[in-house]
Amino acid sequence: MIPMTMRELERIREDCRKLVNKRASASAAAAVIPLPGVDVGADIAIMTELLQKINRKFGLSEEQIDHLDAATKGQIMVIATSIGSEIIGKVLTKQTIMLLLKKVGGRVAAKQVTKFIPFVGQAVAAGISFGAMKMLGNSHIDECFEVCRRVIEERGSQSA
Repeated sequence: MIPMTMRELERIREDCRKLVNKRASASAAAAVIPLPGVDVGADIAIMTELLQKINRKFGLSEEQIDHLDAATKGQIMVIATSIGSEIIGKVLTKQTIMLLLKKVGGRVAAKQVTKFIPFVGQAVAAGISFGAMKMLGNSHIDECFEVCRRVIEERGSQSA
């Protein structure tokens, strides 16, 4: 369910930020493994699970939105589209996640190359992985927050 108050919305955002940090750490741990492609597969799995969890916490998963009345559902989709979100209220596929990872493609490519430099390269790859995952996760949190904030404001203006 979509948060009803700004206080609740702020709490959800903080919970999600903690979740992003945990998942970014897991991505960094996978980046240390010196086998090509292992970390990309892990990043896809981690990002898929993370984005779905964030959507659910904000009440913006596909299933949750489907249970809303038509007006609210339409409002959410218009707001999500207007802010450029590609994943609010949608089924997340491997292809969708790959498109998101391509947004940080330079970092992903650099991470693959640096892995083969003993010790230092693995640390750099872990840092790149952590940063990319954190950036994508926090960006999605900001999008979800904005959608919910606008819905809350609309509810307030309609009841006034």
